Amino acid sequence: MVAELTGGATATDPMAVVVLVSGSGTNLQALIDAAGSGRCPIRIVAVGADRTGIEGLARAGRAGIPAFVVAMRDHPDRAAWDRALTAAVLAYRPALVVGAGFMKIVGPAFLEEFAGRFINTHPALLPAFPGAHGVRDALAYGVKVTGATCHFVDSGVDTGAIIDQRVVAVEPGDDESSLHERIKAAERDMLVEVVTALAVRGVRIAGRCVRFGDG
Repeated sequence: MVAELTGGATATDPMAVVVLVSGSGTNLQALIDAAGSGRCPIRIVAVGADRTGIEGLARAGRAGIPAFVVAMRDHPDRAAWDRALTAAVLAYRPALVVGAGFMKIVGPAFLEEFAGRFINTHPALLPAFPGAHGVRDALAYGVKVTGATCHFVDSGVDTGAIIDQRVVAVEPGDDESSLHERIKAAERDMLVEVVTALAVRGVRIAGRCVRFGDG
């Protein structure tokens, strides 16, 4: 894949971002706070979800951000859901889409529309321990360090080009919950820094090589 995202965002001309959530929305909150403080020159134009009744949507509401839900159960099949999600996000004309704890795998319609513009985080140092249980799998393997990865999304499961990674040590006595909490803290900081760099500096993706520009 060769793709390019233009930077140059400023506080007075922020980058339009749609954030997708499935749960509590702590990564979303980190982005809301960073944008509100002026540290991150983005404008979250909408928050999308795959289900109702989640804290992520409540966070959007408290911040005055428009929100929408595209639930799988409301569509006859995954392809129809994928097309509906694509249309819902596209309506807000984002320069960047951020998966912030979004637990659905998007399909070809979404990937074609937002190739090189859709990022996600994962609680392990990819390519090790992809999938839904990255923290549990790392602990079971006995690694001494794990961490968080921010990557572009492609058609595989956590296989997209890596943008940034943060290392988190596995401490004696860690269980999945305690380790995951420390990973999530690193993940939030990393996500804010990555989104800021993408907005300001832009990026070029060539194959698996990700290079930030100078804005």
